Amino acid sequence: MEIGQKVKVVRLRDRVSAPIVKRLGQVGIIQGYKMTDSSGVGIIVKFEDNFTTWFFEDELKLQQ
Repeated sequence: MEIGQKVKVVRLRDRVSAPIVKRLGQVGIIQGYKMTDSSGVGIIVKFEDNFTTWFFEDELKLQQ
């Protein structure tokens, strides 16, 4: 997955807050990467309403 690509949130690995649960099924654009605590790399995603958060790679699916 590369910066600028569109991705869809397809699952949530952990318990998260309501604003993030609301993103399930939504499409956003990859803005960058985040180092996570021993779990690898997170992917920072920005949505149409300018909300930005990060997800694990297996929580996202590339969109065409």
